Amino acid sequence: MTQTDPPVIEIRNLHKQYGNLEVLKGVDITAHKGDVVSLIGSSGSGKSTLLRCANLLEDSQQGDILFEGESVHWRGQGLSRQPADKAQVIRIRTNLSMVFQQFNLWSHMSILQNVMEAPVTVLNRDKAEVEKSARAYLDQVGIGDKCDVYPAQLSGGQQQRAAIARALCMEPRALLFDEPTSALDPELEQEVVRVIKDLAREGRTMIIVTHDMRLAADVSDHVVFLHKGKIEEQGPPATLFGSPKTERLQQFLSATTSAL
Repeated sequence: MTQTDPPVIEIRNLHKQYGNLEVLKGVDITAHKGDVVSLIGSSGSGKSTLLRCANLLEDSQQGDILFEGESVHWRGQGLSRQPADKAQVIRIRTNLSMVFQQFNLWSHMSILQNVMEAPVTVLNRDKAEVEKSARAYLDQVGIGDKCDVYPAQLSGGQQQRAAIARALCMEPRALLFDEPTSALDPELEQEVVRVIKDLAREGRTMIIVTHDMRLAADVSDHVVFLHKGKIEEQGPPATLFGSPKTERLQQFLSATTSAL
């Protein structure tokens, strides 16, 4: 990557409302190629909403969203604002694979079929080529032996790893994680954390919404602390966790970093 390359994801002055409730109040986020950006904050701070807006799963009311320098086209204003170019939305979404808190696997499909489905049906890729990639990604996340079983036969940690393999099989420019470990007990959580750390070491571009401060500290290049829809503080993890400047972040960390 050169300095002239645009960020993979850039969000400028983003505002999001649900009726009269303003959830995001002018947020700026940038993730260059290879960056791992973690979003932390208490429930209701706007973290997951920001991620969903970045992936165009939610419409924002003001601000710019850019993917590799290409700005999302909008029509309408305020609560009526929505993306103007459906083809652009599909193109951006297929390059920003999202991993959700709940695994969202198709219960009637085998794990291999789950991983292959979107590349074959959405991207129209060759089925044999996709199967080869899918098996490789399932091996990478440590469940290559589970290709032919169904989601209900897997633990929560295995299901989340399958969801990560499914996201990787889209060959995205960036991965978006929305609380990927919060539905898991501590032992299963560590299975998923190990996979995310491996992806960070690979140089994957990622934005991670997480309640796990150790994960944020270990894998992030940049950490953003959201409070009431605004960025209260941000910076490198060593600075943010080691020398928090604002009283609100100090309070938040004192309640959440006993494991650090």
